[in-house]
Amino acid sequence: YGKTKIDLSNMETETVKKTEVWFDEITNECLELIEVKAKDYGDSWKIFRPSSLTDQIFIKAKRIRAIQETRKNLVGDPIDKEFVGIFNYSLMAIYKLGKHEKEGKDMEFFRTEIGNIRELLLKKDHDYGSAWRELRICSITDLILAKLLRLRQIEANNYAVTSSEHALASYQDIINYCVFSLIHINLQN
Repeated sequence: YGKTKIDLSNMETETVKKTEVWFDEITNECLELIEVKAKDYGDSWKIFRPSSLTDQIFIKAKRIRAIQETRKNLVGDPIDKEFVGIFNYSLMAIYKLGKHEKEGKDMEFFRTEIGNIRELLLKKDHDYGSAWRELRICSITDLILAKLLRLRQIEANNYAVTSSEHALASYQDIINYCVFSLIHINLQN
């Protein structure tokens, strides 16, 4: 009684728009890092098999979790850099899964795949009601580690799955989890 009705009809659109903006900013930074490192290291990452990339991601996720649990960071590198590394290694693993060994087309592939992942994020963001906004970064880290353990089992099974999602979907989810974590970290700073 006597309360002004607040118009929430535009709120969902603004929430999605904001998520899109964050996603675009973060993915652009991650892709820029891949380009810069390619100038230093060339295509050396292509020597990795998908399982080796999974292990690289696992190492980074375990470091994040150790820092979260102990609250000590002896190396000094902030965890946001580890999330960027997980993002980039996941993108490389997707590349390797598809065997996209076209000369000079790596960044084109990465940008196309980022577009697919962005579309997936927006669909899931809608269907899950932006639940990621209420998650703690430590919970997102655990989600990443769970996906990695599943990936390791899928790899042990020669990528054969009976009722589970394929490896590609897991890497896509991990990339989106990294985006969510990086948004949270940016909002805390």
